Amino acid sequence: MNHHDIDDLKKEFDKFVKDKCSLNQEDNIYENQNPDAGDKEDEEPVPQFVDALTSKLLAPSLSGIYLSRLDIKRVAEAIDESIPIKERTKMVRSLFRHTTKKKYLEDAFEEVNKHINGRILIYQELSASFPSSKPIFDEQITKANKTMKMFEQIINDYEEIEPTDDPMFV
Repeated sequence: MNHHDIDDLKKEFDKFVKDKCSLNQEDNIYENQNPDAGDKEDEEPVPQFVDALTSKLLAPSLSGIYLSRLDIKRVAEAIDESIPIKERTKMVRSLFRHTTKKKYLEDAFEEVNKHINGRILIYQELSASFPSSKPIFDEQITKANKTMKMFEQIINDYEEIEPTDDPMFV
């Protein structure tokens, strides 16, 4: 192979890369892509309790526990739901967006309660191991128990929506 053949091959390859492989801004779907932005589903309305739930449940200072994205994903999988991993608020909204039955709420909150009870056990073990920190962990346990009571209240207050209900027929 001579030097000109290699130069020609290089030029041909560069032309191919320029024409076929490099994408402009509109075609490049991966460039500057934010996994938490731009979903139409995120703009859909959710039941009224979801906003209050997310503000209290996802704030460890209010709920006493921290639920990670993976925890929320596991809750969804346990009740046979599939939600993408996104911002935690959007994940909770996705989980409860299409809630129409009390049974669904009960199942979802039962799974969340399992995660909260797991955290409570960790707090109890830590407070036993570190007695000087017991008041801090007891406060978090109290908040976690209040959060679980909030779930019961949401379930009791929830009114099921039947697919045949006509909102205009009152």
